[in-house]
Amino acid sequence: MRIYIMSLLFLPTLLCCKQNANEADSSAYFGGEIINPTNDYVLLFSPNAQTETSDTLYLNENNRFFKKLDPLKSGLYTFIHGGQYQMVLLEPQDSVMLRLNTIDFDESLVFTGSGAKKNNFLVKIFLENEADQSNFMNISQLQPERFEKYIDSVRTERLNELADFSDKKELSDMFDKIAETSINYSYYSTKEMYPFAYYGYRNLRNYKELPSQFYDYRNDIDYNIGSLSNFFIYNRFLYSHFNNMALEEFYANSPEDAIFNKNSVVYNLEKLKLMNDRISNDTIKNKLLKSTARDFISMCEDSTAVKEIVASYLDKSSNPEDKNYIKGLSSAINKLKPGKIIPEVELVDYNNEVHKLSTIINKPTVIYFWSSNLKIHYKNSHYKIMDFKKKYPNINFIAININDNDKKYWKKTLDEFKFSSDSEYQFKDPIAAKQTLVLNTVYKMIVIDKDMRIVDSYYNMFHSTFQNKLKELNQ
Repeated sequence: MRIYIMSLLFLPTLLCCKQNANEADSSAYFGGEIINPTNDYVLLFSPNAQTETSDTLYLNENNRFFKKLDPLKSGLYTFIHGGQYQMVLLEPQDSVMLRLNTIDFDESLVFTGSGAKKNNFLVKIFLENEADQSNFMNISQLQPERFEKYIDSVRTERLNELADFSDKKELSDMFDKIAETSINYSYYSTKEMYPFAYYGYRNLRNYKELPSQFYDYRNDIDYNIGSLSNFFIYNRFLYSHFNNMALEEFYANSPEDAIFNKNSVVYNLEKLKLMNDRISNDTIKNKLLKSTARDFISMCEDSTAVKEIVASYLDKSSNPEDKNYIKGLSSAINKLKPGKIIPEVELVDYNNEVHKLSTIINKPTVIYFWSSNLKIHYKNSHYKIMDFKKKYPNINFIAININDNDKKYWKKTLDEFKFSSDSEYQFKDPIAAKQTLVLNTVYKMIVIDKDMRIVDSYYNMFHSTFQNKLKELNQ
């Protein structure tokens, strides 16, 4: 257990916050301290915010920030720093201060002040749920009856603990709703994911052999909890749920010996249909529809299939911005197929000079990406590329940091690990560039020839197929 003590210098602020909050029932205070910051601000999204941030809270010279929210919109706020995020429940008269270390973001997070106890409890539930996810592959190999018995006991224990905590603290209905959703819908997610892990894609057809009561909890599902439309645990369940529900349609339209294919057009059309039929809340529905369409067209190379999915999506979504995004994504993907010339983007080097991508390509090139927030990945990828540079001298390797924060933090990472600044860049316009290159993960790599034509895209630099391509290019 990590225990942190807030600086005494912060204490007067807390007392002042509490006093002022009592004077205005509609207000609350939010602030805190970031250890090892990766940029100089915290983004705060109000409950159910879709695209715009409510506030940009800048860190002072002591890496602290502070904000009075008046009038307060009660609910789950999302705060983001350096690409990592968590949530905080804010209600009238709360004065919530946080302290976290970016090196261990979730595990180091602790709240103080009035409103802290409920948030620390929610963080506890979050960490327990994440531990369950990490252990999922182990427990998913248990036979259905043993699997159910195990996760049922965990759920019961946590609900009892919540009831005891809530009764003693006399907390709000909103807290109870969020905490119960965290426990129950994480449990539901685990059951929805179970058949995929237990049977595997090759034998997934056997999911129908699960005990008859295995999905009884589905009678308790609420597809339209608008107040939790941004709650990742709720959204994770819904996505897993519709992945599971669409299996029946997939197998009804497949040969007897078919191996499950998550990129099946029939399967993804069914997911879109089920989401549209069962969800009435536009915010929740549009978000799931967008995620499903985005994931499909990002991975599918069949242009006819992509057109089918896009047409179905456009018919069901009511969000104009999302529709434009999906149409733009579909168009961008067509420009990234092997044989096409890679689209132009502008890059900024270590010395703050701007370059067009085309001006730095003069031989076969591998473009790989990294984020300052994913330490293990950027260390492993850079060390591996160092090895590749020695083995394949005829290939150029370009690293692009995808963070959109202040340049000094990107350079700080390079300097800290003594990575050479040669062939290291950031996007001049990260948002536009990531859309142009359809960049949804740092694991993506784009291989291009000396004429700027795309050879292929890969997602694992440690895989033999990628290394075979390097040997071919090097010759």
